[in-house]
Amino acid sequence: MFSKILIANRGEIACRIIRTARKLGIDTVAVYSDADAASLHVAMADEAVHIGASPVGESYLRAERIIAAAKQTGAEAIHPGYGFLSENPNFVDQVAAAGLVFIGPSAASIRAMGLKDAAKRLMEKAGVPVVPGYHGEAQDIVLLATKAREIGYPVLIKARAGGGGKGMRRVDHPDDFSEALSGARREAKAAFGDDRVLVEKYVDKPRHIEVQVFGDNFGNAVHLYERDCSAQRRHQKVIEEAPAPDMTPALRKAMTDAAVKAAKAIQYSGAGTIEFIVDASKGLLADRFWFMEMNTRLQVEHPVTEMITGVDLVEWQLRVASGEKLPKAQDEIALSGHAFEARLYAEDATKGFLPAIGTLHHLRFPETAPAGASMRVETGVRQGDAISPYYDPMIAKLVVHGPDRASALAALGEALAGTEIAGSVTNTAFLAALAADEDFAAGDVDTGLIGRKQEALTAIALPGDDVIATAALAAADVSIPRNGSDPWSSLVGYAHFHAGARRIRLKAGDEEIAARITARDDGGFDVATETGVHALRAGGGKRLARWPGHVTVFAGATGYSFGVPDPLAKADDAGAGVGNLRAPMPGLVKVVRSVAGDVVVKGQPLLILEAMKMEHTIAAPHDGTIAEIATEGAQVTDGTVLVRFAETEA
Repeated sequence: MFSKILIANRGEIACRIIRTARKLGIDTVAVYSDADAASLHVAMADEAVHIGASPVGESYLRAERIIAAAKQTGAEAIHPGYGFLSENPNFVDQVAAAGLVFIGPSAASIRAMGLKDAAKRLMEKAGVPVVPGYHGEAQDIVLLATKAREIGYPVLIKARAGGGGKGMRRVDHPDDFSEALSGARREAKAAFGDDRVLVEKYVDKPRHIEVQVFGDNFGNAVHLYERDCSAQRRHQKVIEEAPAPDMTPALRKAMTDAAVKAAKAIQYSGAGTIEFIVDASKGLLADRFWFMEMNTRLQVEHPVTEMITGVDLVEWQLRVASGEKLPKAQDEIALSGHAFEARLYAEDATKGFLPAIGTLHHLRFPETAPAGASMRVETGVRQGDAISPYYDPMIAKLVVHGPDRASALAALGEALAGTEIAGSVTNTAFLAALAADEDFAAGDVDTGLIGRKQEALTAIALPGDDVIATAALAAADVSIPRNGSDPWSSLVGYAHFHAGARRIRLKAGDEEIAARITARDDGGFDVATETGVHALRAGGGKRLARWPGHVTVFAGATGYSFGVPDPLAKADDAGAGVGNLRAPMPGLVKVVRSVAGDVVVKGQPLLILEAMKMEHTIAAPHDGTIAEIATEGAQVTDGTVLVRFAETEA
């Protein structure tokens, strides 16, 4: 076994690897960028080495700096985590050339599965079923469009390199093929440095079911059952579960046999995932599944597999990479209960899941698991940390396990309701809505479920009167006890001989809310709002958090944040311009579709902003004439004016 390893990653996966390494008595070395200097994974590791500036191209993708850090600290092996360099065969070769061990598969295995088209041809030869489609080398647009017609619409354009939904477009009509192809190529080039694509038949009711496989260097390979990852938005997973709901014995055997066959076909060593697409239009049938791709690394959702099998997959990775055989044979791996994983992101679900940034001024997860269940929280952040624009905006993964699917799902809902995050917009309420959806609860899930129900799943109920009153009381600085039991903190609007009142203003979006707070003789308060008078006690009732200039009140899984205006502050909106269009996040102006002088209508696409390696179409917020518009290639910050509209005559 290794005595010291370097982890070539960051965030929650780096923290996850450190925990297992510590359990095995292995010292760890973290690497970090400027943005991550004070991060949790750096604090947890035994040593840490700075490798560059915040952008990934100047730090986490600099193979030579990572290898130098390993040599400098005396690490014997490098664990890549997932993302970044984890599936880069050239990096594997460089690690080996430096006399170090790569904790993962061989470069040959990664190359064999690294390009989706070549991998599918290889799987066909191995007898693994593949999705009907075009997986050839030629990339001429006329040829691709012709193949799409032959396959039959709808089709799916997919980047041949990478994954995570990047470089992927569904096309329903031939007239839309050209534009979709251009978008897929741009996104694929930005994310993977390769703009080549393949075209496949789009399955009408697709289930995304994947099988966890594991191999060693002695020719052994096993599976650890399946995971269902069908709950996706923008082709990215949000809630995963294991095992797959309604899985039949026949399909499980056919699918796991095919997965092991695929792993053995490339002499695979380490943790890997074989992803299948299943046509669930007529139920789960053993002849209606096809190979999509192989992820030659540990998956983000690996904890649900660990929960149902009791296997520590990172420990297996370390043991196999150090030269040991697989710890268990196939018949020794048992399946027990059901597990869910919910990915908590800093993103605005109401705005098409737009990634967000911000400081996590308040961060609290449930301290105990719901009754009858077990729970783990995988995170790489702490209260006070910032979600930066440089990396994936994941805050945490909430993982629960129960004796059956119904109990595990109930535990997930309870855990989400007990999660408190303030300082950045998050998808917590969306996850809770999805977990409570009747189709999801029934296991009737396919990859289009969220898209079909997106409006309902992302709708946020207006704050109730009790929430507003609680926020007003908190804004008055009395609803959270400070410095023990300071009696002066409860004197709201004190006056001689009569009960005075204190006026409070709150901001909810663009709306201003006025409240008046009066202290009562019994120690409580009357909070008067437009809807009436509400009797409250300081510090009682709702969960809440105060943070600079704001108050957040938690009601179930929803956090309602209110601005608390400073009456002495002056608005600085000079030159902002009514209706001007600002960047919702830092990013790169990738494509500009209009010029100054154009007359545009509300909803018309004006430009494409690339942020966090995804493209976001920015549309006109209203009708108008463009006076100025950002230039292609411009790097903008959050709040930068992208489009300035000409003033209209009264």
